[in-house]
Amino acid sequence: MNRLGKIGEDVAVKYLEKMKYKILKRNYRNRRGEIDIIAYFDTTIVIVEVKARRNDKYGYPIDAVNGIKVKKIKECTKYYLYKEKIKFSEIRFDVIEIYQIKEHYVVNHIKNAF
Repeated sequence: MNRLGKIGEDVAVKYLEKMKYKILKRNYRNRRGEIDIIAYFDTTIVIVEVKARRNDKYGYPIDAVNGIKVKKIKECTKYYLYKEKIKFSEIRFDVIEIYQIKEHYVVNHIKNAF
C-alpha cells in the first residue's frame, strides 16, 4: 500500500469513529480478497472501500471501484461472514473517497455505493 493509501485509511477510520461507527477490522484479508474497513453501525455491518487521491487527473476515486473490484469485495465479505459465523445482519457496501488538498484531507462518504 502506498503512503497516501495508508493515510487515507487512517483518515477514513477517524471519520467513521467520529460518526459513531465501531471499527471491527482493518485490512481484512482472506483467500477471496481484501476489505479495507469492516465496521458496525446501528444494526448494520458496513464494508468500506477507501480510495484516496491527490487530484482527479485519473478520474474520481470511486471510478477505481469497478466491477471486478466489487466482485472481489463481495466474495471476500461472504467468506468473512461465513468464518465469523455472522448471520441475519444487514450489510451495506460504502466507498469513502479521500481527497488530499495540500496538507488537508477531505472525506466524501458514499453510502450504498454498490
